[in-house]
Amino acid sequence: MSNSADDKDKEMKQAALDYHSVGRKGKIEVVPTKPCLTQWDLSLAYTPGVAEPCMEIYRDPHLAYEYTNKGNLVGVITNGTAVLGLGKIGALAGKPVMEGKSVLFKRFAGIDAFDIELNTDDPDEIIKTVKYLEPTFGGINLEDIKAPECFYIEDELRKQMDIPVFHDDQHGTAIISGAGLLNACELVKKEISELRMTFNGAGASAIACAEFFIHLGARRENMIMCDSRGVINKGREANMNPQKEKFAVDTSARTLEDAMKGADVFVGLSTGGAVNKKMVKSMADKPIIFAMANPDPEISYPDAKSARKDVIMATGRSDYPNQVNNVLGFPFIFRGALDVRAKAINEEMKVAAAYSLATLAKKGADESVAKAYGKKHFDFGPEYIVPSPFDPRVLVWESVAVAEAAMHTGASRIKIDIEEYREQLNRKVEEKLKRWSV
Repeated sequence: MSNSADDKDKEMKQAALDYHSVGRKGKIEVVPTKPCLTQWDLSLAYTPGVAEPCMEIYRDPHLAYEYTNKGNLVGVITNGTAVLGLGKIGALAGKPVMEGKSVLFKRFAGIDAFDIELNTDDPDEIIKTVKYLEPTFGGINLEDIKAPECFYIEDELRKQMDIPVFHDDQHGTAIISGAGLLNACELVKKEISELRMTFNGAGASAIACAEFFIHLGARRENMIMCDSRGVINKGREANMNPQKEKFAVDTSARTLEDAMKGADVFVGLSTGGAVNKKMVKSMADKPIIFAMANPDPEISYPDAKSARKDVIMATGRSDYPNQVNNVLGFPFIFRGALDVRAKAINEEMKVAAAYSLATLAKKGADESVAKAYGKKHFDFGPEYIVPSPFDPRVLVWESVAVAEAAMHTGASRIKIDIEEYREQLNRKVEEKLKRWSV
């Protein structure tokens, strides 16, 4: 590493530590939404006045959405067993990430979020604890819990709880990359049902992406999935679990290099540098590559483009085109779900989210969005297949799509006027744009 790169890394490390420690420690605080300046205020906020909403909720539990913050409060919950690219660092060390997630909920969608770190690796203990928290929250965002336990935990909580439970490591990546895949298919003029797809990585994100792409029209029999042992094939016994078994295929391919020959799509959720130029050259015409390992993708954008001029590529990085960033998903998905008091986030809501993002990307973005990247504008094309996280219109498009899908599928507790809701969110976007222009 050059001295300049080393100095930059040191600068970033110190800046990150200062960001978290200077002034009030951490990144979030609790702020009251009602005045508490006089004796009268105090009598309403606490005793004796607080008894009135308590008894109303006792008579009708749904009134908790009227008299408390439940309808705008999400629990961000982890046990620290699969934190970002850091692995199993534990619940306490994972707390800065969960605080950061809470910041993003507030910054992008106005949702209050509270981080909860659980000091246990026992899936049943996690399920029991989160279930007990149901009266507090309007939704649960599970985060950084390792596979395969994460599948069991989410499945059980969705069965047992009457509020949305969403494991973002699975579904967030799937929804954003799914939106990009829809647009990439349009650009290369290929049907999603005909795509030959190769996955590298078989953890929570990769499994969820594959399953979600099937909901979008891809075919399971056209997929080959690889893990650290190579191709997941029928008859293999080593390092298997029920989720991997669903993707075991009858093939002579045994390595990632074998699996990539002739593939239309590569989806990477594994480790940096896993793919080389030779593998990219072996893919079908107009290949689509989603190299989403962080911080370093399976192959860098410059290397992929130098190998194939016709490639459409996305990564998890902000310094390359087409960033697959989960912040394009979870704040707005929860916004729509909370606003109709959804009981769950179902597949139809996730698909609606993906299609809303794909459609918005086709509209491009003006200078107010592009300036965050030092550009004048964004136009739909190979280097713009998903919207920018800084596009304020995402709030409207995605939240409305999710809320509408929730109502259509019976997942919502209440019905709202969708056009009135759209206008309400548009006004929030206009207010935000005014603040940014000052």
